[in-house]
Amino acid sequence: MGGHSPDVRCNCKLHLRWISSTYLNLTAPMTNLSLRSFFGFFPVLLAASVAFGQDTPTITIRKSDSINLAVGTISGPDAAAISQVLKNDLGISGWFTMGEASGSAFVVGGTSTGGSLRGEVKDRNGSVVLAKTYSGPARPVAHQFADDIVETLTGNPGIADTKIAFVSNRTGKKEIYTADYDGANVKQLTNDGNISVAPALSPDGKKLAYTGYQSGYADIYLIDLVSGARNRIAKFPGTNSGAAFSPDGGRIACSVSRDGNPELYVMGSNGSGPRRLTKTRGVESSPSWSPDGREIVYSSDDGGSSPRLFRISSGGGAGRAISTGFGYSTEPSWSPDGHKIAFSGRSDGFVIAITDLRSGSNRTLGSGEDPVWGANSRHLLFSSGSSLMLLDTVSGRSVPVITGMGRVSEPTWSR
Repeated sequence: MGGHSPDVRCNCKLHLRWISSTYLNLTAPMTNLSLRSFFGFFPVLLAASVAFGQDTPTITIRKSDSINLAVGTISGPDAAAISQVLKNDLGISGWFTMGEASGSAFVVGGTSTGGSLRGEVKDRNGSVVLAKTYSGPARPVAHQFADDIVETLTGNPGIADTKIAFVSNRTGKKEIYTADYDGANVKQLTNDGNISVAPALSPDGKKLAYTGYQSGYADIYLIDLVSGARNRIAKFPGTNSGAAFSPDGGRIACSVSRDGNPELYVMGSNGSGPRRLTKTRGVESSPSWSPDGREIVYSSDDGGSSPRLFRISSGGGAGRAISTGFGYSTEPSWSPDGHKIAFSGRSDGFVIAITDLRSGSNRTLGSGEDPVWGANSRHLLFSSGSSLMLLDTVSGRSVPVITGMGRVSEPTWSR
């Protein structure tokens, strides 16, 4: 990852008003944090007209689908590469309608000097709303700039400066690979020549846990992606599989069969202090943490012949069934905003579906398996045969990010 210089200027003391049947005038200056909270409650459009009073601009906000945005002039030796990445990232984000500078509410520009990028975003009146300097190679700094643009203009986290990992059988064996979120920079991580499955990236993308069979049994290994060091952290008798990192990266949940049938366990991310959570006659698997780390959603066939989804306190207790509308539900992923659970359901083949925990409603998105949420709680990454797909759950737009690598499966995504 490239570094950020301390030379940062974000014109975030904005006065906002909401356009609907009535107006809401917010006259107190808003920080980045309060902007995120405000926009988190409403889908918004920063309107093309930006009116100014004295020293502090007023941005008018109304309900709509997207913000008119253009990538203007990027100068310097890395200009072409940075421009291409920015346009792709901002287009994929789903928050913007990309167009020409002359008709856009905001215009992105910048200067690259080989190893750094000075990025700016201006409104249509020429006022700077974001200015920041980034250090590093072209692609990483472009991803970082794109995420800052998303957060500044919408209040939502970006997904561009994130990593993914997945399983591919391109070598004839199941091995684990890593890549940028958009499928660039694919690298083979394991070369075990056996079976390496169930990868799980830590939230910061610096570590990866996976299930490997090097000992002849299913054990959980932890790889430090910075140093390359690898350690076996769960090697109990029986199977040890399906690790999932807690939101703070300090713990993992996994499935362990040391007691007979596979049960849900929680332990330190180094394997320390294992603690059993479930006590059933079923098979527990596929844990995913709530964003506050207090609960875990998982799959279990306890009390039935097919797996269903349950939630349990990360401190232990009884599991509670989640109504998904499917008789067969597995591979859950809890969204970072805490509101939704995506999962694989079976109905004449596997489909991707979402359960809204607030309303209890269920929605089927299409065919596929192994969904995982991005940091923005808007995009899902999932497998579909020989492709990994990136799905915008708001617009319904789906784009392939990994193809031509044989059968690919079990994606995981940093945050």
